[in-house]
Amino acid sequence: MASLPLIIKYLLTGIVGMIPIIELRGAIPIGVFTFHLNYIEAFICSFIGNIIPIYFIVKYIRPLFDFFGRWKPFKIVIDWASERATKKIAESEKLQNFTALGLFLFVAIPLPGTGAWVGSLIANFLDLPPKKAIPPIVAGVITAGIIVLTLTAMANGGIQYLLQRN
Repeated sequence: MASLPLIIKYLLTGIVGMIPIIELRGAIPIGVFTFHLNYIEAFICSFIGNIIPIYFIVKYIRPLFDFFGRWKPFKIVIDWASERATKKIAESEKLQNFTALGLFLFVAIPLPGTGAWVGSLIANFLDLPPKKAIPPIVAGVITAGIIVLTLTAMANGGIQYLLQRN
């Protein structure tokens, strides 16, 4: 992989950042360890790849839900997820007031299933307009990226230390 042109390494790291579940959490270590990008390059490429789908999910996933909702198996899942998300927000006035903070914290925690894709879906289920949904999601992606970048650097330092000792 080291022989790939730099632009291809950037593009591949960004594409990995776009993949649901993997997102930036997997793209940064792949950029650093597989493509030998420096930390900043890996972060920037991963970040850009991770935020590209956000607007489209927040703004346009509902028509896809409506389309697939015509078939019973999809409708059951879509209705269940929509009702669950809207019920939780409707139950709590505090949750209504702190939706942006909750969305930020949800996306900022770098665990599988808590990234920008799921955060964007939640924002859509809650009928948040893009102007209210996108800023906390992007801030969450930046925060998660800094955390993953720090953990990657720590892991890389530990690996380097172990390799030098042998």
